[in-house]
Amino acid sequence: MAPRAVPSPGGQGTSSARSAWRDVPPRQVRRFAALALEEVPALAQDILREIRAEYPGLPVVLDDSGEPMALVGIRRALEGFVQQLASHEGRPRYHLEVFQEFGRGEGLHGRSLDSLQAIYRLGVRLAWRRLAEIGQQIEIPPPAMYELAESGFEYLDGLVDQSVRGYAEAAAREAGERLRLQRKLMELLLSERRPDPGSASFGDRGQGHSAKQGAFGSNLGERAARIGWQLPERVAVGVLLRPAREAVAPAVGEGVLLDMEAEQPRMVVPDPEAAGRPELLRRAMTGWSGAIGPPVPLADAAKSLRWAEAAVRLMERGLLPAGEVLHCTEHTEALVLLQPEELIEDLARRCLAPLDHCGPAHGRRLAETLLAWLETRGGAPEVAARLGVHPQTVRYRLRQIRELWGDEVDDPDRRFELELVLRARRLRGQLGRA
Repeated sequence: MAPRAVPSPGGQGTSSARSAWRDVPPRQVRRFAALALEEVPALAQDILREIRAEYPGLPVVLDDSGEPMALVGIRRALEGFVQQLASHEGRPRYHLEVFQEFGRGEGLHGRSLDSLQAIYRLGVRLAWRRLAEIGQQIEIPPPAMYELAESGFEYLDGLVDQSVRGYAEAAAREAGERLRLQRKLMELLLSERRPDPGSASFGDRGQGHSAKQGAFGSNLGERAARIGWQLPERVAVGVLLRPAREAVAPAVGEGVLLDMEAEQPRMVVPDPEAAGRPELLRRAMTGWSGAIGPPVPLADAAKSLRWAEAAVRLMERGLLPAGEVLHCTEHTEALVLLQPEELIEDLARRCLAPLDHCGPAHGRRLAETLLAWLETRGGAPEVAARLGVHPQTVRYRLRQIRELWGDEVDDPDRRFELELVLRARRLRGQLGRA
């Protein structure tokens, strides 16, 4: 078989051009192959020795028989190539798993494929020197040997392809494992179990610190260490709404934990108030919507999550701005007044009972006037300016308010309750915004 026709693993490359190697007499080709195969064991040892000298940090991985896998791979690659020179088989005689395993090993040890390919090239150069000596010894014509060299590098490409496949598999597996560990960390961090919030490291604080809290902190620290995440003092937890089902995860940057598996993705932002962090998040979240809870001590991460979830629910109801990732700390009033809906509505029913006998439109106007008066603490001119109506209209409404509520509007506690429920109604859109 002509060297140029030696296929790479998974390929069937052939050449229609005249082959110098095919012109070599078969007996001479068989002689070349026999001599080369005799040299393979020693040549493989020499190649491995040179590789180790060039790359001293290369780990030695043994197979089940205790032989270095690198040596096995080199020997099989040489045997597979040489056997193609004297046969017409369609595929090389070596086990692709060996070279895939080399690629996996590089990925799992955090090295790039560049080093592996450099090792392969070094091996090919060393092998070519010995094959060239054999070719010269039995007087194979130079054109045929040039073709042999070209086929050798084509063969090398096939080995590299297998290693790249193994490398990619290892990288995907490692990325998947990291995501799994990250989700486990987030589950523990956002669980309702609480260590002592006064301890940033969740370590032992003396006799008052329970063993359960200490175990929780130890477990959290171990999980964080497995993915290289440093425990911060403060975090903010975000809940996101996908812009589309297949939306690409936002590039939140190093250190931010992101779980895209949930229906509503969640993220944990370490040190959210650090310089530059808010701007980085703002740029990363372009096109996304959701909410980021308030910054809290690490032990209280679940509290930040609860506020973020509450904000998202209000967004979905149209009670908070949608189409962006908002910060809960900028919408405190809405979150405080709209969250305990049943309690606020019960208070409103009692506080605003005097309006029950007014028509809806008139009752709304009186409520808006009452709220403007409570917020300004001013007279008719100030309230009129706030509402955009005539002062005389305000005086008329204020007299009606006094008739409906009497002296209760002078009581500080009742005024606070009235302002509370009226602000809540305005946030829900039931009253106009002054």
